[in-house]
Amino acid sequence: MSGARQPSFRIGELSARCGRSVHAIRWYEAQGLIPGVLRDTGGRRVYNTRHVGWLTLMERLRITGMSVAQMRHYTQLVVQGRSTLAERRRMLAEHRRAVEARIADYRRALALIDRKIGFYEEWIDSGQRPDDPIAPDKPH
Repeated sequence: MSGARQPSFRIGELSARCGRSVHAIRWYEAQGLIPGVLRDTGGRRVYNTRHVGWLTLMERLRITGMSVAQMRHYTQLVVQGRSTLAERRRMLAEHRRAVEARIADYRRALALIDRKIGFYEEWIDSGQRPDDPIAPDKPH
């Protein structure tokens, strides 16, 4: 997270800019997931605009199921610099495949839920119990 000098701000402004609570930001930092945080002469943490994007990435990785240990490893790779670009790309591509598989699982589950909702709607509308869309003798 190096480059040209960027305007700096404290945690409250970071919270406002990224839409995460101060508590959440401190949690991410305590987990070693926010690289490049400097301190001012008073010892207070100083952030910049790159941290806003970084926190968004960390949140997305977390909600898509990446473990904190994997996120920490990814963060360490970023800190190491350009020599880790291929490993970072590989790691994210692998995670993407896992997310795609989970999405496919969710789609199958959602289709079954939709069939069950339709089952209840038909039953309510007709007054007669229709064939169950998830009966054991039916393919899922």
